[in-house]
Amino acid sequence: MYAVLMTGGKQYRVEAGSTLVVEKVGGEPGSSVTFDRILLVGDGDAVTVGNPTIAGASVSATVLGEALGPKIVVFKFKQKVKYRRRTGHRQHMTRLHIDSISADGKTVKAEAPEPKPKAPAPEATQTRARRSAASAEAKPSRRRAAKAESERPVVPETPPSRSTPRRRARRPRRMQRPPRRHHRSRRQASPPHAGRPSRRRTRPSRPRRTNSDGTQEGRLIQQERTRQRRATARRQARRRAAG
Repeated sequence: MYAVLMTGGKQYRVEAGSTLVVEKVGGEPGSSVTFDRILLVGDGDAVTVGNPTIAGASVSATVLGEALGPKIVVFKFKQKVKYRRRTGHRQHMTRLHIDSISADGKTVKAEAPEPKPKAPAPEATQTRARRSAASAEAKPSRRRAAKAESERPVVPETPPSRSTPRRRARRPRRMQRPPRRHHRSRRQASPPHAGRPSRRRTRPSRPRRTNSDGTQEGRLIQQERTRQRRATARRQARRRAAG
């Protein structure tokens, strides 16, 4: 027999003895929970559909524990406003064990799990005895070997004679620094296109006016004379236009 129940806005197909993970249901581990919103019950070829639920049908389960669902990233975005919001969420879930399904006065319960046979305990006494015997056999051999080594005559070691003179170890070479580049002013620095004729048109410098005594006019005097000439030209143009 199977049933389709509804909890947390979702529908689940369950059978007696199965394990189910649903959204958080109130209850501590080991407590029992009953679902009465049963949408469909199937028993072999007979299927009963509720309208919307089946009256008198229920599913009982035992709470095994709580868990967290997969992580969901909630990202909000608005264009041309520099609006970004990122939030994570993990839904609280509850693990259930379906105990029984009841419908039309008939109840189907989950079968009790078969007890597992206990494994025989390892023989610790025998292993300990074997280890002690092996250690006892190994100890005298070590003592004999040490005693045999102590009885050997000690021969002083003589350093080997060198026929060739000993070479002196070379010192590691120091890293040579690159030559320091002296700073050159902009006037001394050569342009990137040195050696090629410049295509830029140079404007000829205007010669400065000189006075009768040979001295050059100052900048302010030149500006004043230029202003007077322009004023005179404007007056003449007005007279020609009026006459």
